[in-house]
Amino acid sequence: MAENITHTKTQTINITIAAVNEIKRLMAEEKETPLYLRLGVAAGGCSGMSYTMAFDSEKNEFDREFQFDDLTVLVDLQSIMYLSGTTLDFNNGLMGGGFSFHNPNAQRSCGCGSSFTC
Repeated sequence: MAENITHTKTQTINITIAAVNEIKRLMAEEKETPLYLRLGVAAGGCSGMSYTMAFDSEKNEFDREFQFDDLTVLVDLQSIMYLSGTTLDFNNGLMGGGFSFHNPNAQRSCGCGSSFTC
């Protein structure tokens, strides 16, 4: 996991600088503004729950909002229970590159890292 994590002491979600930079790069390709990153969990996947990431142009009343270097991240109240303490990282290596979640709440994760069990 990357050492450069951007967060404050009150954050419950952490995002590495590499992930922030990649998300901002991807957002710059989108035409819609304002644009937020929405993180969440959904039922499914090989371990029971799957991580979700999507761009969203709307905030909901009960979203938790996190700021990372001009990047606004939204997490709904149900997902925050499963994602608290999670770090989102990005690796652009030749083997297994992409976004990855490091979740201290996960009791088990699948081999691809996109689903987990709490």
